[in-house]
Amino acid sequence: MLKKLKDRRGEGYIDICVLVLCAMLVVALAVKVFPVFIAKNQLDTFASELCREAEITGCVGSETSRRAAVLREQTGLDPDISWSKTGDIQLNEEVTVTVTLRKDLGLFGGFGSFPVTLRAQASGKSEVYHK
Repeated sequence: MLKKLKDRRGEGYIDICVLVLCAMLVVALAVKVFPVFIAKNQLDTFASELCREAEITGCVGSETSRRAAVLREQTGLDPDISWSKTGDIQLNEEVTVTVTLRKDLGLFGGFGSFPVTLRAQASGKSEVYHK
């Protein structure tokens, strides 16, 4: 009986099973976490394009709202947008846009799920002179 317990011929199969299980858990975690990084990148682009629109038009209003609607349609994100100033922005005045989005980082269904707030900020100076 002691000789049978010391035999290690099936040990490799167990090691491979544990290794495959660990690899699948890492892949499952990556599939849940990577979309949050992609959303953060899209949110940064969203903020910089909105700020650029405000710089070009020289105001925060209907033009920036239209651009935000187009960006929402393109990216599929629906963030909260807040501006440092509204209305006309005089030449060389600074304007800042802050875009926030709440994303659920759900690990394995409902287990270990928690919300993450993503925030992107962009600032620029107006390129329009208002008389």
